[in-house]
Amino acid sequence: MSIHAVGDKDRIRLHTVEYESEASSGAVCGNGVMAGTDEDTCLALPEWAIRSGPRKTIYFDPSQVTAAIVTCGGLCPGLNDVVQNIVFTLADYGVPEDQIIGIRYGLRGFYDKFAKPVPLTRRTVDGIHLKGGTMLGTSRGGADIQEIVRRIDLWGLDMVFVVGGNGGNAAANAIQEEIARQDVKCVVAGVPKSIDNDILLIDKCFGFDTAVEEAQRALLAAKVEAASGFRGLGIVKLMGRNSGFIAMQASMSSGVVDVCLIPEIKFDLQKLLDHVGSILDRKGHCVICVAEGAGQDLFCKEGVAPTDASGNAILKDVGIYLRDAFKAHFKDKGKADVKYIDPSYLIRSIPTTSNDRIYCKVLGQGAVHGAFGGFTGFTTGLVNTHYVYLPIETIIQAPRKVNPTGRRWNRLKTAINQPDLI
Repeated sequence: MSIHAVGDKDRIRLHTVEYESEASSGAVCGNGVMAGTDEDTCLALPEWAIRSGPRKTIYFDPSQVTAAIVTCGGLCPGLNDVVQNIVFTLADYGVPEDQIIGIRYGLRGFYDKFAKPVPLTRRTVDGIHLKGGTMLGTSRGGADIQEIVRRIDLWGLDMVFVVGGNGGNAAANAIQEEIARQDVKCVVAGVPKSIDNDILLIDKCFGFDTAVEEAQRALLAAKVEAASGFRGLGIVKLMGRNSGFIAMQASMSSGVVDVCLIPEIKFDLQKLLDHVGSILDRKGHCVICVAEGAGQDLFCKEGVAPTDASGNAILKDVGIYLRDAFKAHFKDKGKADVKYIDPSYLIRSIPTTSNDRIYCKVLGQGAVHGAFGGFTGFTTGLVNTHYVYLPIETIIQAPRKVNPTGRRWNRLKTAINQPDLI
């Protein structure tokens, strides 16, 4: 394969802004050391990242390489695109097609007798980017790391590509550590997947742009429903367990949202009810966009919320809660025609838009270039508009969150005239 190689010492600076003081908008941690998390969490981060791309020197004989690909966690637009381009790039390097396997239904597929690995060839992945979901299947949590590493050693795998979110990357990091402990010769490469866009340091995760585009359909439908009724109120619940990027971005781009609620910003229910009432009085209708992780403090005043198989908190349904709260509030106070839309499963199961499709190609290629370049325990992504390799252990320290003092959130508040609701 003829390539134009990047230099082994090429680096990308992670911190591109030097703030005048901690009072500057967005300067949560001061002087440009911004982790992207909440105000109480300033993380120590590396100053530089390694530039992604093909290397002049490769450390594997492609003809002898055996590689596996696994997709983990919830569905997200672009999973098939990434799988396809990892296969294509491995084949371009010269890896025999009968030495590329797909692990079925997440990490359990390494050892579950009912989920046998499948061969991946150019033919089997041809056209899968036109479909949503993942051809390999997926699952959450419960991975037996030692058994996975035993299978990696038994099968003679040289490269394992893990496409997953914070949980999937944490599992990939654990696999890498166990591989090192057992002295198994295998590279572990990650591709960060999060429809919520909550992977630390990464500019955007694949599928996010697609999700925002599709989310706007629901918001526009809510606008039509609300504007067509007497004192109509449209509520749309979008994805966003810990981070409100989809709700924020879709609200800004759609231009029809009056109130946006995200996990990072607490709100007082009575102040919200009063504010929505004032909007209905002024313009006759209102559209609310709420991220699924918003307002959880309204349910769990004390104690710790239960978790799912991946260790994520099991969320209460804030959308249903708000729908019922508004119906009850306006029953005797001016009336309101409340319509509720939850498009989450419609959004996450669709194929990618063109921008995401191109992004997935670059990520799939970058993961394979990094593996052949001798890197392991890394993930590839877009940081400060450049494609880089980052240690997996760096990006799993905490979820990336909307910065309450940052420009993006405050631009939205200004655009929709949303006051502080706490």
